[in-house]
Amino acid sequence: MRIRMALVACGILAGCDYTVPLVKTPELAVDSGVIGLWERSKADGQKESLLVLPLNKHEHMVSFPAGSENAMFARACLCRAADMTLVQLEWVGTAQGKLPEDNRVFQFATHSVVGDTLTVRMLNADIVKKGVTSSDELAKAIADNKDRPNIFRDKMVFTKVKK
Repeated sequence: MRIRMALVACGILAGCDYTVPLVKTPELAVDSGVIGLWERSKADGQKESLLVLPLNKHEHMVSFPAGSENAMFARACLCRAADMTLVQLEWVGTAQGKLPEDNRVFQFATHSVVGDTLTVRMLNADIVKKGVTSSDELAKAIADNKDRPNIFRDKMVFTKVKK
């Protein structure tokens, strides 16, 4: 089980999609509705946690899967592209102290919070290609594909953990 979790964590961290951010300096305020501990049940019945903490007034710190020995950590901020608000994730390392092995550290997602439910959909790198080399090129690629139904991957649905 530990080996499988380590492989999953390494795969997610190594499988980050983009080498460029949409924004270099976060300007949008954090979404206070996402702050807290969230949990989802995977298809195999295992629970997976997502922890979102405020880092400053423009950034969050994200841990996924939170509380596991293979947790990954990211700085997250809100940004705008193609008339959408996206979460920009910059993966910075793991609970094992491992740093990213290449410069593909960015991922982008949409999110919504309704009551105690957080829904996240990651940008689909098969549609918005990974090979972009600048923030402007990435923003244009998102805008060019924004109406495609599969621009985002399947949704991940989390429930807020109550104290």
